[in-house]
Amino acid sequence: MDEVNTQHGPLHADVAVIGGGVIGLGIAWEARRVGRSVVLIDPAPASGATFAAAGMLAPVSELHYQEEDLLELMLESSALWPDFERNVTGSRGGRGTGYRTTPTLAVGADAADRRALADLRDVQLANGLVVESVPLREAREREPLLSPQISCAFDIPGDHQVDPRRLSAAILGALADHLPGDSSWIAGAEGGFAVRDTAAGLLWEGGRVVGVVLDSGIEVHATETVVANGLDTARLNGLPDGLSLPLRPVYGDILRLRVPEQLQPLVTATVRGIVRGVPVYIVPRDDGTVVIGATQREDGLSESGGTANPVSAGGVYQLLRDAQVLVPAVAELELLEATARARPGTPDNAPLLGRVGSEGGGDTAVPGLIVASGFFRHGVLLTPAAAKICVGLMDGTVDPRWNKFRPDRFSRPLAAARASTAGPSAGTSNPLPKDHA
Repeated sequence: MDEVNTQHGPLHADVAVIGGGVIGLGIAWEARRVGRSVVLIDPAPASGATFAAAGMLAPVSELHYQEEDLLELMLESSALWPDFERNVTGSRGGRGTGYRTTPTLAVGADAADRRALADLRDVQLANGLVVESVPLREAREREPLLSPQISCAFDIPGDHQVDPRRLSAAILGALADHLPGDSSWIAGAEGGFAVRDTAAGLLWEGGRVVGVVLDSGIEVHATETVVANGLDTARLNGLPDGLSLPLRPVYGDILRLRVPEQLQPLVTATVRGIVRGVPVYIVPRDDGTVVIGATQREDGLSESGGTANPVSAGGVYQLLRDAQVLVPAVAELELLEATARARPGTPDNAPLLGRVGSEGGGDTAVPGLIVASGFFRHGVLLTPAAAKICVGLMDGTVDPRWNKFRPDRFSRPLAAARASTAGPSAGTSNPLPKDHA
């Protein structure tokens, strides 16, 4: 990829989005779609947690005990998905994203797993969700390769799926779908929008954020800056004084396997199971492959001095073992890929989403700054909602339903917004041209 073209000096845009994972991509696209010029800052977009994600859009299955506050946001985002996907693919002449609205089938391996799923169903029903018991014979008619030994099956019509890799490619294509001279074209950025560099810190002037300084020293000047770079969010220089963003890495191992022609389709829809109390899922792809996952670990493997995203041998064994309990034919598939990535988790497993209060998390927000990070298991599902919320904030629209996810909720009272400028332009006047101010 080409480096940023420095002959133009600082880059200027309405919006600078730091982070090219699915959340950052979704926000960048929505901002562009409503008429803003956008710079997306990431040295390797869609190569982090998004690259490994299975892409389940599962507000019902992902309802966890003591995480009920997330449910409203998950349901909101799930309802936004059809239009969001249609807008992305429509801009590229039908480029696919692997979006499927087929129901999810939840199954249990033994009697204890049946009780666990039944208990979870009680919680789901109590929250107004639709989960229907399916006779085992009917479940095996729908998915003939299911094990005859499964103990129960439940239909979840509200849980769907998308292929995050194809989705990311479609959004990047949509962002590139403009010409030099268009109002959305950013001079000096690759394709008029992309900056393949790492954000070093925020630029400040007069108590507001006015852009980003890159590792290369180049500046990106913007009216709004969205910090959406996952685990790197808290490491960014120039964050408001006292702001605490407690993000932790939670690794997940995921497998991709090719289904031989004689076994296709292995499953026609996502199968989520519990095997001896341990979750596992099998997600079909349009290209004849399946994704198997569900491990979740916070261990020292990544600190052992090996690869940056180490795959756990125990995790691979567990996934293959448990998937075969539910669908024995998994043993006959070709293993193509074992991948691990760290997802950004927070103490309450809910995202850091919104503006940052300038003093003590109060009503006065730091102008020009939005945080969208810490989406943990729900990044793909919550992308349309995060995009809508962030672009709404740019328009001055605040939906009080989402105040519970404010990014400053873990912070001590913040100092007043900075008046100084972080980075190499410290002490300079506002660098934004009039039409971007």
